[in-house]
Amino acid sequence: MSDSYEAARRRMVETIAARVDDDRVLAALEAVPRHEFVPPDRRDSAYADRPLPIGDGQTISAPHMVAIMADLLALEPGDDVLEIGTGCGYHAAITAELIGDENVYSVEYSADLADRARNQLTDLGYDGVSVRVGDGREGWPRHAPYDAVYFTCATPALPDPIVDQVRSGGQVLAPIGTGRQTLVEATKRPDGSLERTEHGGVRFVGMRG
Repeated sequence: MSDSYEAARRRMVETIAARVDDDRVLAALEAVPRHEFVPPDRRDSAYADRPLPIGDGQTISAPHMVAIMADLLALEPGDDVLEIGTGCGYHAAITAELIGDENVYSVEYSADLADRARNQLTDLGYDGVSVRVGDGREGWPRHAPYDAVYFTCATPALPDPIVDQVRSGGQVLAPIGTGRQTLVEATKRPDGSLERTEHGGVRFVGMRG
């Protein structure tokens, strides 16, 4: 891997370190080569702290947002986690660094993006990540219950099937809203209801399906 990419990645991590409490999240950001997940003509901007287009009208999230979401979830090795919106696979790779790739399950609406993400994750050694093509609102019941679910796309509300697939005490993290969006963290109570905490305004592409 080129030294220029490694240096740029270190600078990216230093830039967003103040936003993150968990050093493991920063280590994951330093371990995953973000430039491998963006189109070749965007690689010069791979370590800028901003979203980038990845094709099919979708984007790779800004690194600070990936870091903030991982930090809020406070994942532990061995947790089972569902991702809604695989995109290019970058966020799944960060999650895999934190919990182990065989514990990451991801649903992507676009078959083309899912294929590309699956191939890229395999090429980089995250071949245990499971990627399925489907409607994210339905989740992935076969591997439930999950310790956490996060959305890389905005949803008008948390879909009931997703909430059902989270274990008691588990978390859901999602940008909620259509025009204005808010990053919402929800913890599932024993009675199935959700305790919600808001983490400010965000801007994500909308969920498809």
